[in-house]
Amino acid sequence: MTKRPMRIMAAVSWLFVMWNSVLTAAAGERQTHLKPIYVQVAHRYDIPWTLLAAVDRYSELTKSKQDKALHPQYGFAFEDAMWSGIGNPILSDLNPYTIRLFHGVGVDANHDGLALPWDPNDRISALAEWLDEQSGEDDLGTAVWELFRDAVAVERIFEFHKIFARYGLNPAGNCFPIAKKYNYTVKHTFGAGRSYGGRRIHEGVDIFADYGTPVLACAHGYVELMGWNRFGGWRIGIRDVNNVYYYYAHLSAYAKPLKRGDLVEPGEVIGYVGSTGYGPPGTSGKFPPHLHFGMYKDTGRREWAFSPSGKLLQWQRLPQHIKSPPKSDD
Repeated sequence: MTKRPMRIMAAVSWLFVMWNSVLTAAAGERQTHLKPIYVQVAHRYDIPWTLLAAVDRYSELTKSKQDKALHPQYGFAFEDAMWSGIGNPILSDLNPYTIRLFHGVGVDANHDGLALPWDPNDRISALAEWLDEQSGEDDLGTAVWELFRDAVAVERIFEFHKIFARYGLNPAGNCFPIAKKYNYTVKHTFGAGRSYGGRRIHEGVDIFADYGTPVLACAHGYVELMGWNRFGGWRIGIRDVNNVYYYYAHLSAYAKPLKRGDLVEPGEVIGYVGSTGYGPPGTSGKFPPHLHFGMYKDTGRREWAFSPSGKLLQWQRLPQHIKSPPKSDD
């Protein structure tokens, strides 16, 4: 690939990152005003407000265009038939009495005489009541499973819940993925060709540094994946509450006692630069030591890589506050 197309691709990727940041910020701001409702409703049903917020966040991030057209309100939305009740001849019934008569989930939480699926109080109360009824003996995991019937959704929702509980609804801050006091060189080669394992494109940026250079978490998130990959060697995958996945590859070692499911924050040491990969477990030295850093967006139906160059250029200008890994929760 020539330099000019690569520069064009980098510019387009940078614009995508900027626009995605605007949309993400707007989505976060839309949810912020719901926190008092989450807290109030959670107290009423003895459910963590952070879990209600996590269900809403995941639902909002994975809505299709059709879903957004049908349910423009923020967050989770029950289907009309569930809200009104199976067998209810009025599919879009808003009368709380007849909704209850047909065993619908809709509720009139603010006592205005209407059960409105777009009213935040009614919608979030209906969600909490449904979770409470489905949870059995305090098994909220089963209730969330019944809501989505998707193991990935359940895992991410509960991890979002943990992040909200520790860092708040919109944890702020980012960090460049390499400790900047060490020597490093960034190669913006997103989209370039790769041949190992078949023809494919480079789905990230390479940051060349010496063996053992600390690798840092870029955002608040949870460790979704650790282990060996024949392309990436020893690698770590971290997901944030905006459903962005950060991929760190070719590590020489992990920071101890980091493990899958741990929460991390910007600047936290998660591993060390190496040259692992391109073979069976333990393969190393087939290329110079570097960190392969990738970013992926997930809509719940598909996931795709986008160039992290724009973000890296932003984060490179930020001050770094390097943190030791958290202590194990065990």
